[in-house]
Amino acid sequence: MEAPCMNKLKQKEFTLASVTDLTSPSSSSPSSSPVVATFSCVDEVTELRFQESESADDFSFELSSTQLFKLGPLQFVCVSDKDNSLSRGVVIMFRDDKESKDFSDSFGEWTKDAVKKGSGLPNGTVSDSTSKFDNKIEAASAKMYFHYYGQLLHQQNMLQDYVRTGTYHAAVMENRSDFSGRVVVDVGAGSGILSMFAALAGAKHVYAVEASEMADYARKLIAGNPLLAERITVIKGKIEDVELPEKADVLISEPMGTLLVNERMLETYVIARDRFLSPNGKMFPTVGRIHMAPFADEFLFIEMANKALFWQQQNYYGVDLTPLYGSAHQGYFSQPVVDAFDPRLLIAPSMFHVIDFTKMKEEQFYEIDVPLKFTASVCTRVHGLACWFDVLFDGSTVQRWFTTAPGAPTTHWYQIRCVLSQPIHVMAGQEITGRLHLVAHSAQSCTINLTLSAKMWRPGASQGGILQTSSCKLDLKEPYYRMSQPQVYPVAQEPPAQPQDLQIQSEDLEEVELLQQNANAQL
Repeated sequence: MEAPCMNKLKQKEFTLASVTDLTSPSSSSPSSSPVVATFSCVDEVTELRFQESESADDFSFELSSTQLFKLGPLQFVCVSDKDNSLSRGVVIMFRDDKESKDFSDSFGEWTKDAVKKGSGLPNGTVSDSTSKFDNKIEAASAKMYFHYYGQLLHQQNMLQDYVRTGTYHAAVMENRSDFSGRVVVDVGAGSGILSMFAALAGAKHVYAVEASEMADYARKLIAGNPLLAERITVIKGKIEDVELPEKADVLISEPMGTLLVNERMLETYVIARDRFLSPNGKMFPTVGRIHMAPFADEFLFIEMANKALFWQQQNYYGVDLTPLYGSAHQGYFSQPVVDAFDPRLLIAPSMFHVIDFTKMKEEQFYEIDVPLKFTASVCTRVHGLACWFDVLFDGSTVQRWFTTAPGAPTTHWYQIRCVLSQPIHVMAGQEITGRLHLVAHSAQSCTINLTLSAKMWRPGASQGGILQTSSCKLDLKEPYYRMSQPQVYPVAQEPPAQPQDLQIQSEDLEEVELLQQNANAQL
């Protein structure tokens, strides 16, 4: 015989800040005195009972038919839907994050045998005690991420990217028919600018979901635009956790990171699609493409190599630093370079990998494998792979592309280059093959594994074979932000005859010349 449920879990009590009954007209306002919520078992039936401290009235929910929805860090909705009909609902407010989390954890423990987690609901899924986001992302990374995007200066940086903001505005306004009279969800709303674009285009209602402290700024900004504010609701919380009262006709978001996939926001975007988007609903953006091409840049390669020369000193205040030279050299070449570069540095036509946001599953973002194949257009040394992205806003009226390509107007994403510590030599017309392998990790980024190979050229090439191969492993989370404007390089860059002799950096040469000028002036 099964033991009584009281032997499994001890009764738990929580003092709530307030409780608002959603289904009783006489109790539409929050309780004026503290309310105690108690998890208990009565006659082997688990229940959640609410008791106001200054009132004899109480009511309870049978946990086998109760669902908990998170509206914000301190706010939940508790709904009883026995026999598939809404019988009662209350909004619960907590005093602090700890009590909120403890209550959520307790709810999960008490209902795990009574409620099937993830069961379907018209507007989403049953909230589990542990967020899906929290399960796959390190707490430290998430804290830093939301802190970063919770600051106005970083929002300003994005808003002042007029290529980005102007393209979004144009994509929405040119496709008013997709927004007019429609329900829109803004995924990761930030300052709320995209929500207001949607409202300007005639959206019936916009739900702006933002997990960082920027949600409070968004409320303030939206409230300052009263003609739009009445049709916009800001919801503070993660898209994986929050619940919405209705399905969306349109999702709008700016989920792109460096190399498109950095920050892993695209996963949240498709989770929002699966949870909230109506069948045949629109997604802005709709499709993304990662573009790749091999490049030759002797200046960048020497700059990267020279960074580790510090560790070649054998007498640094009496200390030999050379034991760490190899590790330092490898460390610098494990950093992807983020900057804007001259497109003439590309030595072959680019190729691209398509990511369809309307079809891609969340799990498919965990590992992306792209086979590479190029034909060199010049005789040169290949220093690595250059990457950028573009996205399509597939509107009913206008299809608009947004690109971060080299040579196009510069955006705050710039471009990214993976530099090989061992360049490969190619002839014009020679085939370059390889692999770009992206593996997501819990720090909200990914590891880049790159291999480039030059195939045999001239007679015998049809029999295959690899002449030379070079590989590198980089962490997209730790890039080198070079971010200079494109430098004007010669069309052809001749490699130095003996690159190993380049031990003096350009800054050192300038210092020598300055000393010589000072010495001459004193004569």
